[in-house]
Amino acid sequence: MTWPGACFTLKAVKTVILLVVANLFMTVAWYGHLKYKSSPLWLAVVVSWSIAGLEYCFQVPANRLGHGHFSAAQLKTMQEVITLVAFGVFSVVYLKEPVRWNHLAGFACLVAAVVLVFRKW
Repeated sequence: MTWPGACFTLKAVKTVILLVVANLFMTVAWYGHLKYKSSPLWLAVVVSWSIAGLEYCFQVPANRLGHGHFSAAQLKTMQEVITLVAFGVFSVVYLKEPVRWNHLAGFACLVAAVVLVFRKW
């Protein structure tokens, strides 16, 4: 089996970098407010949407640039795995939540999904 980016073109590398940056913003937008539950909900929504706007500035170009080198299904699969990794680090480092065995088992299922989506059948 060949790894999805066996030919690490500049386009592929840029796509992955943009997806990583987009997912860092997305993770903060969606979950950063959980440490500030005493702040008003409307404020959490406004701040989250402001951060999510920045996420779109990276996500949309990543998909535009990457489509053609990767299929839409491959782009979505990469995005989901990057999201899970970003969220996993965020939840442990920022939210101080432990990683459990079932989280790791779920991640293994996503890795299996990557193999299924990227493999040339």
